[in-house]
Amino acid sequence: MLNSILIDTSKCIGCRACQVACKQWNRLPAEETSFTGYYENPVRFTANSWTRVVFREHEDESTGAISWYFAKKGCMHCTDAACEKVCPAGAISHTETGAVVTDPKKCIGCNYCVASCTFKVMAFNQKENVSQKCTLCSDRQAIGLIPACAKACPTGAIQFGTRVEMVDLAHRRVDELMVQGYSKARIYGLEELNGTAVMYVLKDDPEKYGLPAEPKVPISAYIWDAIFRPLRIFVAALIGLLIWENKRETKKVLPGEKEAQ
Repeated sequence: MLNSILIDTSKCIGCRACQVACKQWNRLPAEETSFTGYYENPVRFTANSWTRVVFREHEDESTGAISWYFAKKGCMHCTDAACEKVCPAGAISHTETGAVVTDPKKCIGCNYCVASCTFKVMAFNQKENVSQKCTLCSDRQAIGLIPACAKACPTGAIQFGTRVEMVDLAHRRVDELMVQGYSKARIYGLEELNGTAVMYVLKDDPEKYGLPAEPKVPISAYIWDAIFRPLRIFVAALIGLLIWENKRETKKVLPGEKEAQ
């Protein structure tokens, strides 16, 4: 049974409770950041920051009125996932509930998934030599709990259930917003990339929330999947060997010494 998260941006107040809950449940360490002069913090995804709340400010050209757009962002758990296609080690896969997850025991640290991610949410943990991102709280789902972000949301902007339930809820909410005068209200993630396990109810165009209007899997990912995937065991072994050799050579250079030219 496929499960989904539905994020209703019309109810998001930018409180970041989802960010905190994600950190706490996944035991992700805090990161030192610097003041950028803007409200978003952190400003990008990292191996220790899997959930972000984006703040977008837009001025109406005709009236000069300022509008704020808030939205929780993280892995979209795409049905047509670029990260899964390009992984030479077969470390990325879909669970029975629709989540896209990485097996750290198989990950070889090649970073292909990071470079190919359509939504730029995949990050690399240099210390552990693995790629990391939101898991849709697969561990919580396994014991009958909803994702931490949905549990923590104080306004009900983040809902969780079966995909059928969330699609139905999304359609009803869009209809309500249309009646309220939001003519551009729509569902995002229903058809994009053959459907994503994380969907949005948007009041305006996707770009206003920092989302691509027409997300696509890079052509290179399809080429890799069609031509090189059959050879992935050999390719993974070769890449792993090159990474190991590079680390071995790096260790030869002692602290304080310069590598011979």
